[in-house]
Amino acid sequence: MPADALRPLVNYHSHTWRCQHAAGTEEDYVRAAVDAGYAVLGFADHTPWPYRSGFVSRMRMRLDQLDDYLGTIRALADKYRDRLFVPVGLECEAFPEYTEWLRDLKAEKLDYVLLGNHYDTNDETGGMYFGTCLCAAQVRAYGRLTVAGMQTGVYDYVAHPDLYCHAYPAFDADCAAVARDLCAAAEALDIPLEYNLLGLHLLDRFRAQGGVGYPARQFWEIASGYRIKAILGLDAHQTHQIARRGLYDQALSELAELGIEVLPFLPGLGGALEARRAPASNSD
Repeated sequence: MPADALRPLVNYHSHTWRCQHAAGTEEDYVRAAVDAGYAVLGFADHTPWPYRSGFVSRMRMRLDQLDDYLGTIRALADKYRDRLFVPVGLECEAFPEYTEWLRDLKAEKLDYVLLGNHYDTNDETGGMYFGTCLCAAQVRAYGRLTVAGMQTGVYDYVAHPDLYCHAYPAFDADCAAVARDLCAAAEALDIPLEYNLLGLHLLDRFRAQGGVGYPARQFWEIASGYRIKAILGLDAHQTHQIARRGLYDQALSELAELGIEVLPFLPGLGGALEARRAPASNSD
């Protein structure tokens, strides 16, 4: 039996068909989570943005789909409330132009927001994809923009913080410097960093393509020198990814080896199970 066999299964990083690169209905994901014994299944699909240029992205939902997304997840949360806690959020970049729009949206309609920093500044004017960083300047730009996003106070955790290692040919001094910057910010701001299980599943493929890949062992070795907290994220784009308990246990083992704390829940987003685990209030 794995050392963490009694740890609740939780995931706050699930996508939907609206992002144009995921498959299955939302209820398919929920049923898969119930069957696998999850306590929490959060949806954080790629955010729409109120693009002023009229740009239409090929990797995220449209703005006119947002209300349907939220309504669908809320209805499922109610339907399955006795079996699973289903919060709803979004995975968003750190786009300075739209930060206040996102802050207001979160306050009004969302349970949480993930910082998944895929593009440099914006994607409507051809900003580079950070998963293709190939030089020091690009790696440093990822670090600066991600830390700036963390400092806004909008985001609840950083998804795949080591995305910049995806295609990068070697974990060099610039990669290490960015890792230290991200981990220092995570420690100071108490923002968890995600150990991404989709990346873990594809890591051999990433390396075969010539990149360091993510999760990058060197990144997390640096992280172990900071008082950071990790959280596991499935980054699920297909329902079969929900049941990968082997990857879940592998990730827990790798982080335990490094002495990195893994949160059982995002604070305030564990549902009834988290409430039962909370210490009783003092009635004096």
